[in-house]
Amino acid sequence: MTAPLVKVDAIVRSYRMRTGMFGRVTDLRAVDGVSLDIRRGETLGLVGESGSGKSTTGRMVLGLEAPDSGSVAFDQAAMPTTGSPAWRSQRARMQMIFQDPLGALDRRWTIARQVREPFDIHAIGDDASRAARTDELLLSVGLSHDQGLRYPHELSGGQRQRAVIARALATRPDFLVCDEPVSALDVSIQAQVINLLIDLQAELGLTMLFISHDLRVVRQISRRVAVMYLGRIVELGDADHLFAAPQHPYTRALVSASPAPGRRSTERIVLTGDPPNPAARPAGCAFHPRCSHAFARCRVESPTLVEITPDRSVACHLIDAGTVPAAASEAAA
Repeated sequence: MTAPLVKVDAIVRSYRMRTGMFGRVTDLRAVDGVSLDIRRGETLGLVGESGSGKSTTGRMVLGLEAPDSGSVAFDQAAMPTTGSPAWRSQRARMQMIFQDPLGALDRRWTIARQVREPFDIHAIGDDASRAARTDELLLSVGLSHDQGLRYPHELSGGQRQRAVIARALATRPDFLVCDEPVSALDVSIQAQVINLLIDLQAELGLTMLFISHDLRVVRQISRRVAVMYLGRIVELGDADHLFAAPQHPYTRALVSASPAPGRRSTERIVLTGDPPNPAARPAGCAFHPRCSHAFARCRVESPTLVEITPDRSVACHLIDAGTVPAAASEAAA
């Protein structure tokens, strides 16, 4: 097996926070020991509730934030120090598609000028080749030359997101981090953008980390899926197998909440309570206060992510105890 393009090893990221003007300063651990391998040419989906640490993980993978501990390697080389010349040079091979296209674009510049900007930053080509390449990029994402002359507020949400994708592709990157790229769009426009990303990946051989809370979208575009809860990966595996037979109780709840043909509403698993405060993590498994299958060990010992089959890893004491919930066991059979 070839080496992964991106290797993430036990990264941790915490933030200092204060409750009120005179409150006590505490550490909020947003990402807690995440390890991932992203293979060349694949799309790895990263899913979980809001506040689970998905976006922070994506920023650390790109080097936009440095981990407190752990490491990120790109193409078998350690990530350079954020902001260094080596990091800026490597960023040409690693790009990000942001959630809010209007917020990601400069409202004072035309679309074409913003798509061209990476050529200017990285000194790619001369004026004539940059202009020609800008038009090619706009055309590749379904935008015309005339639309490139407009300002962001003059385009629809879907058109703006296409412009953001065109800019991300300007330097011919090997790796894209897509952070909730369609959550702000209408359903019909979501499908268009997802199909565009799938086509571009096939054409350009892109490797992608696709971050979303929408399992329906993740299932459509991802080859493998990592499920994140309160800063940790709780399940990782082949997308088709994971959605057909989720093993972790949290994954089962997420999958049951995703609409599917033939699934009755009575089959949905409704989680009780809200996710715990990352600044006051519960002892043991972070999911145990919301898990109907929790037992004594879950309340005192945090599970580790272990491989249970060649295409599935799970962090759950139920797996160790051989007491996987019946619904997951029957689906796997």
